[in-house]
Amino acid sequence: MDKDYIIFQEYKLYSEQKENFINRNFQTNKFYMTAVVVLVFALIFTSNVIFLDRISATLIFAFFGVAVSTLWWMNVDSYNVLIKIKYAEVIEKFEEKLPLKPFTDEYKGIENYRKNKTFLFSDIQKFFATFALIFFFAVCISELAPICASIIDKIVKIKGGI
Repeated sequence: MDKDYIIFQEYKLYSEQKENFINRNFQTNKFYMTAVVVLVFALIFTSNVIFLDRISATLIFAFFGVAVSTLWWMNVDSYNVLIKIKYAEVIEKFEEKLPLKPFTDEYKGIENYRKNKTFLFSDIQKFFATFALIFFFAVCISELAPICASIIDKIVKIKGGI
């Protein structure tokens, strides 16, 4: 086998692996979107369930929602970085040895498009993750406020008032 054939086969294999990586990214985002939807339904259908005095199921699911949303945002960000590295670093180096450079041209096209547009798919994913995080955080605060007020009221009553 000649060197050009080996380089082309490595390039082809790496390109397929990059596509598999992107597909895994989509699957991961579907998982997080499903988890958020399930947690929202759990909030709705368990709103009257109370554990351990005043800890509600709503508070517990909201905490899980904050955690899932934070992980989702971090995951989207890390996949974006890794995909950019796969394009800009590895594939472009392969393409230096090939007569055509389709991924390099595609990446330059994406960069030009990004300069003219404000949102790409990853930005939308981050928006949903951030929106879910704010929603679940607000639910946590609304559930914690009465608990905190009750604790403060008990402390004030024990100390004989202010």
